Formats: sequence, structure tokens, C-alpha cells
Amino acid sequence: MHLISGLALIVHGLTALTIEIDLNPNLFTIGPFTLTWHGVFSVLGILAGIRLGVYLAGRDGVGPEKIYDASYWAIIVGLLGARLYFVLENYKLFIGQWIRVLYLNEGGISQWGGIFGALLGFWLWSRRTKNSFLKIVDAAGPANLVGLAIGRIGDIINGEHHGTITNLPWGVRYINAHTLGQPDRVVHPEVAYELIVNFILLGAMLPFHQRMKRRLPDGVTGLIYLGVYAITRFFLSFFRDDQIAYGLRQAQWASLAMVVIAIIAIPILMARRRHALNAPPPPPVEEPQRRPADDFADPVIAAEEAEIAAATPPPKPVRKRSARAVPAPAPAPPPRAARKRAPRSEPEAPSEAPPTTP
Repeated sequence: MHLISGLALIVHGLTALTIEIDLNPNLFTIGPFTLTWHGVFSVLGILAGIRLGVYLAGRDGVGPEKIYDASYWAIIVGLLGARLYFVLENYKLFIGQWIRVLYLNEGGISQWGGIFGALLGFWLWSRRTKNSFLKIVDAAGPANLVGLAIGRIGDIINGEHHGTITNLPWGVRYINAHTLGQPDRVVHPEVAYELIVNFILLGAMLPFHQRMKRRLPDGVTGLIYLGVYAITRFFLSFFRDDQIAYGLRQAQWASLAMVVIAIIAIPILMARRRHALNAPPPPPVEEPQRRPADDFADPVIAAEEAEIAAATPPPKPVRKRSARAVPAPAPAPPPRAARKRAPRSEPEAPSEAPPTTP
């Protein structure tokens, strides 16, 4: 009996260790603009994710200017996707006042909508600039983990994502008057679980990132990050007090979609690489012979000459005329030295006529 009573006191004491969060989710308000902790840490998470992506993509041969350019597309399309997915999840909140869909300062974005939107933004950028989308995915996988982990700090402060009721000693209660949490309940800090799990996954996988890149085709490494994160998010969502549709929460359906995409895409990429390795090598291309003068030629002048040569039309073929009989040339006169005048002969004296006989 004493043992049972002691255990009961321990359990009661642990239950009394509830974590209370008394933080205003809003930092300050200026007119219609409100700066929230959620917004601050979301921006910090995006910046940290971009920085890690620049580092990893640089080791894969992708310049930082390309990652920054691609990130603009991912941020814009990702925000649109995050807001659209949230509206679809909570459409009942906007019935009769659809203009509130544009009020992003009120909060309300979906994490999975942002992930799928960012991937769509990367794909659009890659199509537009003719860059490798799969290499971007490899850098985006770990960047997604660090960005989401930092962004979850703001979610812990404002209590926007409601957890299920618990009596564990690390349960949280939101007591601030402006909180978005559940002030009358002790709930699971599910977003804190996600923060911890994301950092654990990043610490376990990031040291082997380059090794996976060397052994796996482009795109597979990033899909492994996204697939593993989706699996953990699927099970952590059981601690969320979200709407249930067809037996699962909305985030769980999105997590399953990401897992299915990874399961289908990874074997396809692996098979494509095996086919490329087993394909016969292409025939060697004969390079044009270089003249010694080409090594010292001005590249600008050479390029201009190449453009002029390409723009110059080919010469027209010359029609051959039929050969005509040409009279033989007259013999050349002998040289002046050979022209010797014949000696002029003296006139003979008249002979005497014989005398005539009368």
C-alpha cells in the first residue's frame, strides 16, 4: 500500500510539472500590420534553409546565384500553395467572407501546401532556365528540415497548432490572453516534437549527404529526406487535434502522398541511371584541326568572323561555257638581231655592143 501511494504521489507530482507558456504571439502592431513570432521564425527558417541549400548545391556544381534565383520562385509559389491548402482545409471559416483569404497577416498557412508549392516553384524555375531540377531537390531535402525546425519555434510560442490532451509532465498549457492555443487544456506540444525530430533527422543524415550524392543518381537523396520526414510527420500527426477526413488527418494524407511520390520516383531514377551506365558509349566526335594561328586569335574577332560566315550566302555555281575552236596564233616574228639585210649588189656596167657592118 505504501508503494502504491508513493507511485501515486510521483504521478501527481509529474502531472503538476505542466509547462505553462505565457507569451503574446504578437510582437507589435502598427496600423493594420501585425508582426508575429510565427512570422519572424518563419522568415528565419527560410533564410537558414536557403543558406544550407546554397552550401550543398555548391558542392554539387550549382552556383549560389542560381539557388538564390530559384528560391525566389519557391518562396512565392510556396506561400501561395501554403495559403491555398489552408483554405481548402478550413473552408468553413471563409464561407460568406471569402475576401479574408487574402488576409495573410491573420495567419493560416499549411506546411504541406508550402512544401509542395516550393517544389512546384523549383520545377518552374528549372524549366525556364534549363537547369537540373533533380539537383535542386537534393539540396532542398535537408534545407526543408532545417527551415521547418526553426519555423516551429514560432508555432510553439503562439500555440496555433492544437495538440491532443495529455497528462505527461511535458504537456503545455497556454495562459496568455492573446494566445492562439487552448488555455483550458494541457496538450501535447506536437510542434515541439516536430522540431526535435527534424533536428535529429538532420544530424543523422547530413553527415552522409555527400556519400549518398556520389552513390545515388540526382534527385534520390532529396526524395529520401522528404520521404523520411513525411513518415515521421504521419505518426506525429496523431498528437494533433485536427480535422479528420476519411479516417485520417489532412496532414497525414499529405504525408502519404509524399511517401508515395518518393516510392515511385526513386526506382524510376535508379533504373534510368542503370540504363545510362549500360548504354554503349557514343562514337567519338572528330574535332576540327586547329591552325597554329587559332591559338593566338582574338576570341571576339573569331566570333564575329563566324557570325559573318554564317550569314553570308553560299556562292552561286558558275555555268561552264562550251569550248570554241580558237585559231592557232601566228608565229612570232624573228628577233631584231636576226633580221640582217642582204648586201645591196652594185649595178653591172653595160657591155659594149659589137660593131655593126654597114
